[in-house]
Amino acid sequence: MIDWDDVRYFLAVARGGSVRAAAERLGVNHSTVLRRIAQLEERLGAQMFEKLPSGYRLTAAGEEVVELANQMEASSHQLETRVFGRDQSARGLLRVTLPPFLATHLLMPDLADFARLHPDIEMEIVSSGEVANLTNREADVAIRIVADRKTLPLNLHGLKGPELFSGVYMSRDRLAAWRTGAPDPIRWIVIDNQGLPAWAREGEVHTTGVPFRTPDAETQIVAVRQGIGMTKLPCFVGDADALLVRVPGIDLPMHGTLWLLTQGETRKTKRVRLFTEFVSRRLAAYAPLLAGLPISRD
Repeated sequence: MIDWDDVRYFLAVARGGSVRAAAERLGVNHSTVLRRIAQLEERLGAQMFEKLPSGYRLTAAGEEVVELANQMEASSHQLETRVFGRDQSARGLLRVTLPPFLATHLLMPDLADFARLHPDIEMEIVSSGEVANLTNREADVAIRIVADRKTLPLNLHGLKGPELFSGVYMSRDRLAAWRTGAPDPIRWIVIDNQGLPAWAREGEVHTTGVPFRTPDAETQIVAVRQGIGMTKLPCFVGDADALLVRVPGIDLPMHGTLWLLTQGETRKTKRVRLFTEFVSRRLAAYAPLLAGLPISRD
């Protein structure tokens, strides 16, 4: 009998194109992947991959196996979600994925409240900008910022939340210095390779054409606090920071709409239903804050 774990490693290499990519995705070391592939090849009596300078390429036998392996994976996920969907106890693991800003600057007090209300639910919070695959059970619930509803996969069940607006912010001290004629250039602070939007030049304060790039959102906030320049932030982040102020003359752009997403049988479990109902109520209360209006947590 073929070991399903060997098949999982095979699919990871086939999709990633290398043993290294597969090892990173599966969270194991290089030698484990090679051992699993060797076990599968020995069991099937055929070589699955051809090793090239550019990576691993499927052989003819591997091409045939990958289609069946995909079917095995789909059946495995279907089995997991059906069994998970029948679990009506308020206990067990609950995986939630959401953007870092939402986790650290808005919802963590609410996640803490939920954890206190349901001490038997083990929570795993995946704070990442990457889109988790709910069908593959990478998460049970996803809180996503969606610009276009039509882009949502049809197999996901969604609860629509409030609209999220962004503003352009700079430090209060830097804006005051600019108003007194300080000659220091004001840079546009961006994450990685984001470019300078045209509307950034439309306000009263203009940026230079030389950006200041940061690796992540938290570094972005620290950079703007230090007076390096201005940047776009969700209103609930920028407005809550006493060191920052909105740049005058720039209208608030809509960032997207918040959605609570679940998949198939998973959404029927008690812990998922409890969580989505709880967070949906909290998000609704934050609607003015998310739209750039003041709100109190009291």
